[in-house]
Order: sequence, then structure tokens, then C-alpha cells
Amino acid sequence: MKFMMMVKANSAYEAGQPPPPALHEAIGKLAASQQASGVLLLSGGLAPSSQGARVVVTKGKVSIKDGPFAEVKELIGGFAILRAGSLEEAKELGRGFMQVHVDVIGPSFDGELEIRQLFDGTE
Repeated sequence: MKFMMMVKANSAYEAGQPPPPALHEAIGKLAASQQASGVLLLSGGLAPSSQGARVVVTKGKVSIKDGPFAEVKELIGGFAILRAGSLEEAKELGRGFMQVHVDVIGPSFDGELEIRQLFDGTE
């Protein structure tokens, strides 16, 4: 099964601040290990919403709204697509990813990761 993990944004992300170098390095090591084992299929960070747009349909009318968007806690800052045998395994992979943040940034870190199964018709 494939799962998408979406890391929620925070105010530092929305301000365009890169992650601390130590966190970037730790995530890089985790990603390299997961890629080598075939677990991590694709990952990436997203630019702040100020550099994006939304296509919205309301009552059959399509419109485009340029960023930034107000609800930072609802924005996605990055993503990963992983292969896992079950939702439980995906949850543990997500826990490990977020634990890297706590280990590097410390107990003051607040964050959220959403996990959703992909329906791609192949599994």
C-alpha cells in the first residue's frame, strides 16, 4: 500500500524560513535510509502559500485565488509518499519522522503530520 504523509505548515514556514540546518540534515539521513530500503518513494517541501494559488469552484463557477492563505495550520508544508504494509506501519513511519523533529528541535516543537492512503489501482 502507498500512503501520503503531509506535514502541516507553521508560521515560520509561511514566512519562508528554512528549517534549522540540523533538522534538514537529520531528515535527509532518514530519507536516504528510507529510499534505500524502498519505503520512501517521493518527498518534497512546498513553497509558502504566498507563492501559490487555489482553484475554487463555487456554484459551478471556477475562480482562482492567489495566496497567501490565512489558516496556516491547514496548509501543507511538505509531503512524502511511502510504501507500507498497513496503516499501522504508516503511522509508525510518521511517528518516526515527527520524532526526528522533537529530537533536533526539542520539547518545545509543535507540529502535525496527516497520513492518508493513496488509491492508485495497483495495490
